Amino acid sequence: MSQITSLYVYKVVGQASAGVETRDLVEGLGLAPDGPIDPAHMVSSAEYYDFFAALVDRDPEGLILPLRIGAAMRSDEYGAFGLAWKSAPNLRGSYVRSERYGHVLGSAETYSLERSTDGLFFNLEKAGDGRPGMVLSNEASMAAVNTISKEVSTANFIPLAVYFKHPPRGHVSVYEKHFGCPVRFNSGRDALLVSEESIDAPNRLGDETIAQFFDHHLEQERASLTHDSDLEQQVRRAIATVLSEGVPTLSLIASELGMGARTLQRRLSDQGHSFQSVVDMARKDLAQRLLRETEYSLAEVAFLTGFAEQSGFTRAFKRWAGQTPRSYRLGAGQS
Repeated sequence: MSQITSLYVYKVVGQASAGVETRDLVEGLGLAPDGPIDPAHMVSSAEYYDFFAALVDRDPEGLILPLRIGAAMRSDEYGAFGLAWKSAPNLRGSYVRSERYGHVLGSAETYSLERSTDGLFFNLEKAGDGRPGMVLSNEASMAAVNTISKEVSTANFIPLAVYFKHPPRGHVSVYEKHFGCPVRFNSGRDALLVSEESIDAPNRLGDETIAQFFDHHLEQERASLTHDSDLEQQVRRAIATVLSEGVPTLSLIASELGMGARTLQRRLSDQGHSFQSVVDMARKDLAQRLLRETEYSLAEVAFLTGFAEQSGFTRAFKRWAGQTPRSYRLGAGQS
């Protein structure tokens, strides 16, 4: 089952408007309304999303609540992960640690750093079905990344732009005022776009020796995570290796991983995934990598990602990334 740190629950209720009842919602997650707060204590991501949506429905300032939550986050609250983030030499080091160790804060969120001609995208991929609470959580996550980037960097950190997959829940100016930059909705990604200058500016307390100490601690935490937390990534990798032969079946991938098809389907469902959604993610990841890092023609990329025709690949890629494969390649600096 996909999980999220209970820290986020307490940050959400801590930013609710005065007079909004929250105790019953917190208790519904099996947590004590008054704490204690332990980032290592997890809650089901699906239950967390429903909790978040229910609270926003109650709050008269529900539109800005996710942004307010993100603005209230501080790196120290994330435990060893936050200390590794803060002691990294620069934001590039902080973001790379999010890629590697983000799952210690829960299996629902995966971060990645992606270069483009305009700067670098710090992408968020979140497990779930796109329910309203997941949209709210994405907004809070992007606002939190923005806040703790400002907190640790010596630069006057302002993103070049913020991107969301979902449509705006209110006037776009509300979001742009909060982030201080353009905010793009219906974009095909949840991400901050940051400049090379910003990402390489020194962190205030950057110290490679201290960062390595926390890296060692996080490596141990990462190794202790349950096998299921990496299942979706294992399935993605298994799918990617056979896509040039066509889209694989559930039974084939289950066999590759040494389990039955029903078992794989159930375990993916417990994490908030379907087999088809993981197939789509694997095809998207492989397509983007081939477009960025190779000179294969679009027809060849289509074939290597399991499409019989380039037109079908183009339609699917626009759905995944919000732009055509050709536009994506140009933006990634390929000729």
